[in-house]
Amino acid sequence: MQRSVFLKLSVMMFLQFFIWGAWLPSSFGFFGDGALGFDAWQQFGLNIAFPISAIIGMFFGNQFVDRNFAAEKFLAVSHFIGGTAMLVFGYMAWKHFQGEPAAAPNYWIYFACMAIHCFFYVPTISVTNAIAFSNITDPQKDFGPVRLWGTIGWIAASWPFIFILADWSKIPALSEVGFVTWLGKALGTPLTGQPLNQGKSWAFITAGIASLILAAFSLTLPHTPPKPSTDEKKSLAWLEAMRLLKHPFLLVLFVVTFIDATVHDGFFFFAFTYLEKVGVPSNWIQPAMSVGQIAEIGTMAVLGYVLKSLGWRWTMIIGVLGHTVRFGVWALAPDPYFAVAVNVLHGVCYAFFFATLYILVDEVFPKDARTSAQGLFNFLILGLGPITARYLWPELQKAYTVDNGVQYRQLLLYPAGAGLLAAILLLLFFHPPKTGTEKAEPASA
Repeated sequence: MQRSVFLKLSVMMFLQFFIWGAWLPSSFGFFGDGALGFDAWQQFGLNIAFPISAIIGMFFGNQFVDRNFAAEKFLAVSHFIGGTAMLVFGYMAWKHFQGEPAAAPNYWIYFACMAIHCFFYVPTISVTNAIAFSNITDPQKDFGPVRLWGTIGWIAASWPFIFILADWSKIPALSEVGFVTWLGKALGTPLTGQPLNQGKSWAFITAGIASLILAAFSLTLPHTPPKPSTDEKKSLAWLEAMRLLKHPFLLVLFVVTFIDATVHDGFFFFAFTYLEKVGVPSNWIQPAMSVGQIAEIGTMAVLGYVLKSLGWRWTMIIGVLGHTVRFGVWALAPDPYFAVAVNVLHGVCYAFFFATLYILVDEVFPKDARTSAQGLFNFLILGLGPITARYLWPELQKAYTVDNGVQYRQLLLYPAGAGLLAAILLLLFFHPPKTGTEKAEPASA
């Protein structure tokens, strides 16, 4: 792969996940009481816009790229529209928190902005994958080093806001207390009230600006044209992608991806309360969870070597079992040091399953349905899995809550067991071809 192409694809991934990393962490608690003040159902509408967009995108946005529109141009248009919507969202929030808040904000304008942003942003996750795969020479070797810049982008966007939203007037100078104490104070002394909400508003504005930058940068990416089908039976790329689920190994992978996506989203639901319960100070929880993001960079870097050495099936099994080990340790060894250390497996879970999945999908699905094939699995990873998780795990937690105390030892064995079940399914029934769809009765037959 040419160095110039590698640099462009890396910048694309950096900005793609910078956008998401800028606004998502700051959205927690921002829509409800103490901030914008929306009701529970209104907050639900804002929070569900992203996974719903993943489901819609499978049928429309990804189809459009595969059949009608050059991928880099679709990326530019989508980020321009989605970025503009996010800028409006952030500006309205910033304006609302200037001086004394006026009347209650108009929910439907906020909802329209968030829905438009998500509707245009979510398909671009599949599109950036498709652009990368179209322009790298060896997906197993090259995709990891390109994709790891997405993780770096997320960190570059989300971590600074931890410090931007700190109340520096109450934090001692580094020279006075030492680094560890200073960092603990910085993490544990956030702004409150209106200054906090003004700062969070800038996270949404930052995401909008980054979207517009990526919209412009997309026009410099390698040209990735659509591939219109000459066969009317294959005019719908998403349907062509779904037809390949008739192959047993892909159907098994589809089921396992749903399980893994549900378990993966459960980590974010359980982590905050569990880590605090086992003794991790509340101001250190965010860095403790970020251990996995740092590990993700390393595992992405070695993913090509692991795939060459172990193959599809065992690489994915290790990725899925990472969830089993992490939740198993949390359930059976409730110790703050173990709980934090085992988070390094988060990077293994993502790189060895999700990133490997994207590479496999690109290899075995028809190239003229490349984006829709990515979208088919993002439908699970970003859509159905999270939606299921956000119903399933809270209900299970309610069932294992006694006298206002959560019985984590029993509760966390469920996601651990789900990960084990997914690994067993891969071990027994997942037998992918060694090279592409040709050895698995291609959909073109």
